[in-house]
Amino acid sequence: MADPWDPSAPGVLKLPSGRLILGRGLRHPLPEGPAPTLGVYLLGKAPPATPWESHWLHWPDFRLPTDRAATARLLADVWHRAERDRVEFACVGGRGRTGTALALLAVIDGVPPAEAVAFVRRHYDSHAVETPWQRRYVRTFTPN
Repeated sequence: MADPWDPSAPGVLKLPSGRLILGRGLRHPLPEGPAPTLGVYLLGKAPPATPWESHWLHWPDFRLPTDRAATARLLADVWHRAERDRVEFACVGGRGRTGTALALLAVIDGVPPAEAVAFVRRHYDSHAVETPWQRRYVRTFTPN
């Protein structure tokens, strides 16, 4: 098992289960401390290579992922792996797509879909999940 993220570090979201997930914008450097062991990159084009395991979800800026079934499967897998891995989710700015993905993880973790956006805004970034369609996606998300 990898050493967990520091729960007080900027960008670290603690889910109700205790899992710690780092959310960030790729325009910002990684925070001090250990590197991720798994990264999920939510971008309209392929992300740069990383020295850790990574997955790319095709997700254009201000939009939704292009393959919602694949997104749900990957998020479920990543949620399980977050018990033992240092997982990071990132898009360019770290708010819209990253916030949406974190809200979906919160739903998988047991937060009711109607409360997941508020949970992420309270515990990660007050501007997370930027668009009405991202908020609707979270409210209607059903985990696999």
